[in-house]
Parts: sequence; structure tokens; C-alpha cells
Amino acid sequence: MQIWVDADACPQVIKEILFRAAERAQVPTTLVSNMALSRTPASAYVRTIRVAKGFDGADQRIVQGVQPGDLVITADLLLAAEVVARGAYALDPRGELYSEDNVGERLAVRNLMQDLRSGGELVGGPAPFRLSDRHLFANQLDRFLAGHRPK
Repeated sequence: MQIWVDADACPQVIKEILFRAAERAQVPTTLVSNMALSRTPASAYVRTIRVAKGFDGADQRIVQGVQPGDLVITADLLLAAEVVARGAYALDPRGELYSEDNVGERLAVRNLMQDLRSGGELVGGPAPFRLSDRHLFANQLDRFLAGHRPK
């Protein structure tokens, strides 16, 4: 098992949680970004991949490398749906674990909201990232790692 991180939009506090978890659980963790990443620790379990700038370059690289059973950290529902379809798992930085059971529904809601916005309806964006989101993420990550120990 490996953890892949859609790192361009991932909050730094979530990356810090992932760095500690990678060391503790000894799980290879790859941050994929189209920007240079700062504050990435020197570790045998953490690496970065920088892709060319462009639309969804990091997403495409993650999809190329992900294997069944891997965990992808992303807020991008399209990427989450694709990796779940490939037998991997996706975890939102706010702590929601996506599965075959819920990713389709979340994607449908996302598409509806996008249609409403493009039609001129004023609908709010995501809520600000909160301390409770950080706790939900850390707890969900711990539960996932406990249930999916590397072999």
C-alpha cells in the first residue's frame, strides 16, 4: 500500500499529519504537485513528484501510479471517483473516506452545484477549513492505516 497526495491544494496541516503517519506506519507517501513543495521532510517514506504545469497534471500522474489498495488524499471528486473505480481508496482532507457507495452521489451533488453556479444561482463554496476537519482527517487516516497495514 502507498499513500498518494494531490498536493497542490492540500492544506499544509494535513501534509504534516501525513508526514508523521508515513513515519509511524512506515508507509510510502508520495506528494504530487505542479509547484515546488516546501517543508517536506527528509524521509525514507516521503517523496515528491513535480509534474509540468497544466490542467490536471498531478491528477493524471496519480492515476498512472495508483494501485488497488492505495490511498489517495484529494479534495477533487473527479480524481476520487477515478481512483475508487481502480480499486484504490480516496480520503478528503476534511476526513471523508470515499467508496464505491458514496463517491457517485458526491459527484452528482458536485455537478448539480456547478450547474446552478453556471446558471447564475448563487450557491456558496466550501466552508473554511476548521480544526474539527483536521481532527476528522487524522482520525479517519488512523482508522484506515490500522485496517490496511502494509504487507
